[in-house]
Amino acid sequence: MRFALLILAVPALLWSQTSSPRRLAYARAGVQPGQPQLFVANADGSGEHPLLAVPDTDYNPVWSPDGQSIVFTSDRYGSADLFRVHPDGSGLVRLTSEASYDDQASLSPDGSQLVFVSTRGKGTANLWILDLTTKAGRELTSGEGGDYRPAWSPDGKWIAFSSGHGVTPPFSKGRWERLQMAEIYLVHPDGSGLKKLTTLGKFCGSPKWTADSRGIVAYCMDGQDTMLARQAAPPAGSGTKLERIDAATGVAADIPAGPGVKISPAPLAGDEVGYVRKDGAEPGIYYSRASSKEVRRGPAGAIRTAAWSPDGKQVVFWRRVTGGTAPPVRKMFSRNPNYELTLTGQLPVFSPSGKQFATQSRPVANPKLSALTVTTPETGNVQVVYQDKTRNVMNGGWSPAGDRLIFSIGAFDAFFDGFRSEFLKPADRVEGGAQIAIVKADGTGFQELTTGPDNNAFPSFSPDGNRFVYRSFSAKGNGLRIMNLETKAITTLTSGYDNFPLWSPRGDLILFARLSDGDYRPGGSYDLYTIRPDGTSLKRLTNGHGNDAHMSWSSDGQYIAFASSRMGFKDEVAYTDAPQPYGEIFVMRNDGTGVEQLTDNQWEEGTPGWEPGVR
Repeated sequence: MRFALLILAVPALLWSQTSSPRRLAYARAGVQPGQPQLFVANADGSGEHPLLAVPDTDYNPVWSPDGQSIVFTSDRYGSADLFRVHPDGSGLVRLTSEASYDDQASLSPDGSQLVFVSTRGKGTANLWILDLTTKAGRELTSGEGGDYRPAWSPDGKWIAFSSGHGVTPPFSKGRWERLQMAEIYLVHPDGSGLKKLTTLGKFCGSPKWTADSRGIVAYCMDGQDTMLARQAAPPAGSGTKLERIDAATGVAADIPAGPGVKISPAPLAGDEVGYVRKDGAEPGIYYSRASSKEVRRGPAGAIRTAAWSPDGKQVVFWRRVTGGTAPPVRKMFSRNPNYELTLTGQLPVFSPSGKQFATQSRPVANPKLSALTVTTPETGNVQVVYQDKTRNVMNGGWSPAGDRLIFSIGAFDAFFDGFRSEFLKPADRVEGGAQIAIVKADGTGFQELTTGPDNNAFPSFSPDGNRFVYRSFSAKGNGLRIMNLETKAITTLTSGYDNFPLWSPRGDLILFARLSDGDYRPGGSYDLYTIRPDGTSLKRLTNGHGNDAHMSWSSDGQYIAFASSRMGFKDEVAYTDAPQPYGEIFVMRNDGTGVEQLTDNQWEEGTPGWEPGVR
């Protein structure tokens, strides 16, 4: 059913049409720019107020040992950097200015140094130490797997942190998202004495030291539960445990704290522990005492991390602030200034003229169903072209003439039902079926092009507009198909577990993602391939260092943009509210060479779209 067009008035945007720099649009899942904001309150929640007079994307605060300053992370100048400010919001100072990702700081007991997570080494999340006097930095840990949430012991002898070192993150049960596995480690500030404190074979994170430097408080869960904990509102029944771990022996004991997804724990005076509860009708900060089994409340809301002043009387935290209307296009940081990045809706695809782009979004009337929208950056208008009462829309692309949009329509529970769908056998991916549809750019002339029980999606036109390629999940087999628009004849191109096909603007190649090992084994990965439209010359472009998908071609067919998980997790997933908080945007040549990373953060970046006319 075609609905009336909905026009949303938004401020006009400047949109340069020059040939340089190269421009890409992409989408972000989970926390959006400007949503993480810092607040200070009394421990019981009274007297709450913003920490900064001019907030930005600010998060992960930590109080200095002397109580005179707060160190936090901000994206206000582009990449994630560390800043310091007085508790009254005055004296803001920038501490790091690398183009890399710098986050999750912890200060030494004398306040002269801080340990933090950074990608400034080889691009993966490792620990670095910064001398606050000289501003000199040095690498503390190295290797793949990711190190997170360091904490300096009160006696200055150890740094505790969580790490996925040596673990290949397995796929979630019946899903394509990766679980996060982590143990607690200890290391001396000079880099010696590295040891694994826990050997639980699951996830433990955010270690914080007790005042005597003899114990650590952390939150733990099974690896599979990291899928539930990363949701913005974890479902009822999901939860984590708070544990006190002996720093000498690694022996762990549960801390009574009640049910729910409990994160960001910290030992306070006596036997009290403060923590953030993410799930439930009343999320926020809570306090528990083992001796009395008393639980009391602190600040409320969608809080993610919290840190207490040395006397425990105040707490600084970041809350996910929502509301207001985000602009349809927002300029974002790029590691390479020759590539200009903008944030838009899901699956952005530019029209051949470059004057509009289509995205997949959610209509205001029913947040459970997605819609096909077209944005005109020059005017700022956003037009809902197609929406349906019972089915979701998945964006596809424009016809070569720019007069039609091709897309898929179906339930697509895998994308929209909050991880509840599982695919334990290939036939599960059919999901009740989905069809390829087409509509004119003005919203008229809707037509479904495929029929039957298969799940058909992600169509892409050939450059001459006579055919389109799409992927099909069927009870009888999977793979890529090509349909002739005039005859409706369908030919089989591949028979693998293949997805996201894209016809090259030159017409000579079809790009797609394939689950290379054929199933969801821990060692499996999605990689990028090209194949000729006649089924010959299959070529693998990427090779197993993470999931690579959601691609787009440059207008001349020479370059490919794609999303990849190859750099791994940069933070513990409970704080990011994103299904895949390891996604970054990359570009490469069409033969797989010249790979370059453009984004570098702990959020989920994906579905890049290349603006036509800009190589």
